Amino acid sequence: MVDFVQLQKIMKERLERDRAIQTVEVEGTTLEEAVANGATLLNVPVKKLEYEILERGIKGFFGTLQKPWKIRVYARATLEKAPELVSTESILDIQSPVIEDRNGEVFVHLAAEGAFLKVTAPSGKGRRATVKQAMDALASRAVREIDEALVEKTVKEAAGVYVKVGTFIQNPANDAIITVNITDQEMKAYIYVNPPGPGGCDLSAETIASFLRNNRVVYGIKEEVLQEFTDRPIYKEMVLVAEGTKPQNGRDAYIQYNFETDQTKVRLKEGPGGRVDFKELNIIQNVVEGQPLAKKVPAERGVPGKTVTGKILPAKNGKDIPLPLGKNVHVAEDQLTIIADMNGQVVLSGGKINVEPIYTVQGDVNLKTGNIIFLGTVLITGNVEDGFSVKAAGNIEVHGTVGKAELDAEGDIIVHQGIAGKGSGLIRAGRSIWSRFIENAIVEAGNMVVVSDGIINSKVVAEKRIICQGKRANIVGGHLRATEEINAKVLGSPVSGTETICEVGFDPKAKEKLDNLVARKEALEKQLDEIELNLRTLINIKKQRKSLPEDKEAYLQELGERRQFILKDLGDIKEEITTTQQYLQALQSRGRISAASKVFPGVKIIIRDVREDVKSEYRAVTFVLENNLIRVTKYEEPDEETKRGPDGYTTY
Repeated sequence: MVDFVQLQKIMKERLERDRAIQTVEVEGTTLEEAVANGATLLNVPVKKLEYEILERGIKGFFGTLQKPWKIRVYARATLEKAPELVSTESILDIQSPVIEDRNGEVFVHLAAEGAFLKVTAPSGKGRRATVKQAMDALASRAVREIDEALVEKTVKEAAGVYVKVGTFIQNPANDAIITVNITDQEMKAYIYVNPPGPGGCDLSAETIASFLRNNRVVYGIKEEVLQEFTDRPIYKEMVLVAEGTKPQNGRDAYIQYNFETDQTKVRLKEGPGGRVDFKELNIIQNVVEGQPLAKKVPAERGVPGKTVTGKILPAKNGKDIPLPLGKNVHVAEDQLTIIADMNGQVVLSGGKINVEPIYTVQGDVNLKTGNIIFLGTVLITGNVEDGFSVKAAGNIEVHGTVGKAELDAEGDIIVHQGIAGKGSGLIRAGRSIWSRFIENAIVEAGNMVVVSDGIINSKVVAEKRIICQGKRANIVGGHLRATEEINAKVLGSPVSGTETICEVGFDPKAKEKLDNLVARKEALEKQLDEIELNLRTLINIKKQRKSLPEDKEAYLQELGERRQFILKDLGDIKEEITTTQQYLQALQSRGRISAASKVFPGVKIIIRDVREDVKSEYRAVTFVLENNLIRVTKYEEPDEETKRGPDGYTTY
């Protein structure tokens, strides 16, 4: 991909290249003459020129119907092959893609002014026309008073133009006779010519053109055909000399879609090594607010046609169509482009473009649906099977259960049945998580975790509260962290061997960060001890032997550099640990851990930095921190806010 800086550089190079171009428009009776004129004006050799043809020339007859060649000639300081230009080294290629071996030819034309001779030059390996050929051709047409010197000159120059070289005895009654036939609803005109008799004049291109105009043929005349007829007349056959233009109806307006309109298509993603992940079906087409979704290409105006007699043939203009505006989209200022109003899924339904903020999965998330990534809310009427993931920019609601899967939402996650993570399921929400139960899973919430039937052997982290209330609302096993409160019916289990840890009074993420920093600090300190031990050993050896072998000296230098890096990293980590500890100490959260029914021995209670292992059974109690000691008080019910679900209904 070209970035903005690269684009600027490319545009600058092109601008400088264009400024270096010298150009001039020139004319000439032939292409070679026009190129030579350009070279003269630009004072550049022909080989260093490039040109483009603006208008092809036509060789006239007696100065009539003649059209000069018009070209635009370029000269560059450093010649670069431009795709739209033609190199002068391929002049012959322009006139004919294949260079033919063609002999020079002689043509004789009898007109009222006299007898005319034209000689053409050979091409390729063809032979030149001879004076004898010219004289024989003139004799065959009974030409008299031939200027042999002029004939010889004309043959030598082979300029391809008619030159008067003699006379003939004219008999106007024997002139060539021409008729015109207009057919195909005046879209074509043909001529039929009888050859001239002795003393009769030939037909020139100008004569034929004048005859056509006098017989209403005024449009689409094929000048090249008339010119060719002058040299090589075709007698007693219909010759097409004019052709009209058919009308072109305008194209109807249509919509260019910037998304796949066929919702049944599956777009499998190929991973590293060419393996296809059949869980990544890419069925959902996510769009973001402000994204162009489609554009109407306006209808085109029709192009009128014209008959050879000049009649205008009307054309139909293309039909317009309305913009397919659906829900949550609008039209841009150009009145052609359809823009998304919000993040979500773009769909074409009933011929309308819609952006749906909710994506509904009818049934389970499995191989049929693949993994789901959606820039809105996802509603799943079935289960989320093992090994699949659902990620949403809004909420995720699952009517069934969630297995060993990954759920990640920026909003809330609601699981109507429960979460059975089987040791590695990961559920993460930017706001709160509601579930019937959580078992053997990792759960993280930016606000609350609310469960009705219990949390078993799970790691649960909530920025505010973890609430477990209901008939079977037990927290058994696992590690739970919350800033403000952990509240359940029962904490722990009468059966030994299941460790239940409850921590409150601090920011769980900050606490986890602190734990990681401390672990990193300890690992670095261990590395530093080993390095310093090796350094001391090598330094002592060097003192004793006055020097070290080359490899040991290099190792000594390497150890010194590693020591400096570790010292720097240790300094940064210690500073970050201090900052995090100060943040945790400054938190004003009181923190409490409550059990409405029982707390069994073995439960570990941690409030801020104070820890206590429960050694006896308690009933209906709340643990709080007072004077840096954990005290047991009367049970405190959770706030009313925690009893309300995501839609305002009571969760228990």
